Amino acid sequence: MPPFRRLILPRALAGLLPVLSPFLAPVLVALLVLSAPIGAAASALEPGPAAAPAPLAATPAAEPPLAKPRSFVAEAVHRVAASVVRIDTERNVPPGGLDPAFSDPLLRELFGEPSSRSRERGQGSGVVIDRQGLVLTNAHVVDGVDRVEVTLADGQQVDGSVLGIDPVTDLAVVRIEPVAELRAAPLGDSEALEVGDWAIALGTPYGLERTVTLGIVSSLHRNINSLGFSDKRLELIQTDAAINPGNSGGPLINGAGEVVGINTLVRSGPGAGLGFAIPINLAKEVAGQLGRGIKVVHPYLGVQLVPLTARLARDYNRDPNALVTLPERDGALIQTVLPDSPAQRAGLRRGDLVVAAADQAVANPARLLRLVEASHIGESLAITVLRGDRELRLTIRPEALPAAG
Repeated sequence: MPPFRRLILPRALAGLLPVLSPFLAPVLVALLVLSAPIGAAASALEPGPAAAPAPLAATPAAEPPLAKPRSFVAEAVHRVAASVVRIDTERNVPPGGLDPAFSDPLLRELFGEPSSRSRERGQGSGVVIDRQGLVLTNAHVVDGVDRVEVTLADGQQVDGSVLGIDPVTDLAVVRIEPVAELRAAPLGDSEALEVGDWAIALGTPYGLERTVTLGIVSSLHRNINSLGFSDKRLELIQTDAAINPGNSGGPLINGAGEVVGINTLVRSGPGAGLGFAIPINLAKEVAGQLGRGIKVVHPYLGVQLVPLTARLARDYNRDPNALVTLPERDGALIQTVLPDSPAQRAGLRRGDLVVAAADQAVANPARLLRLVEASHIGESLAITVLRGDRELRLTIRPEALPAAG
């Protein structure tokens, strides 16, 4: 064992040791008593066999950065985007007349004979509702076209054929050949919607594919007749999500990524920013028939209606020049009865106020049209009308709505 190192004192302190020795004796005794611990401490200071270093605490691995959470809009769009398609159409259009310049034989020689027909191109959107190749869109997107080309979400372009059209609800079904990984969109329940719910529109406005806009449901059961379309039977979803030309036929989805409507109209000009969609519950019913090759038939009565409220009736009746006295009730006022129609055969007249149908109250024309749409062709439908001061109960048998044109 190596010797301890000696402590060297300064000479001045060494000269004082004899004088201090009486006082140091007790200290030395104490040191002897403490010699064992001190020795042990000293030995601990001696270099010995190298001890194994104490294991270092493991440094925790750096955690990967947290992925930025996607918004609910991104999640909802992700569920549906692969099912949204672009639809390009072409149709033959007869020219409005020959250009007078082509009467010159020289121009004919240079440019050839003018074509007797021209091609008109259109564009819209659609959504895949069946993996076997059924695409739901608007009737006005594919009505009367000669060629349909469908561009899928992954860029594939396939030919399509119009399987069926229902102009009354502005819905159509296009068939394409099924391709690998074709995905059908999840369809929701439009009856579960409430005003203020999120509304997300997908489609190809102005040819800009994979466009997404966000808004809310602004109103429900908006009657299309109030928007100036008298040849349609629709109660629309109104939204402030931006819908533009080219969005027609694309899906309106909710915050859960379910299709709740088919985009169909947009308000242009003053007050723009209002879009409208066909409820998916109606679209599913119509598409189910069109997809099976069944023509959609709509019952009709043959009357033109205007809304009447008790307040409007009172105001009219106060006019000394009023020609008739209107019932001061809410209902659907018959403005015109079409000749040779079910309404005429049932005895309905101009000025009758319909207040009930199928034993359910009728407060406006939209309510009556819903009840007629739910009726069956050829079967009796009970109608309650007010005619002057009398209440009459008539029976009418709805017939199929004649085709337009």
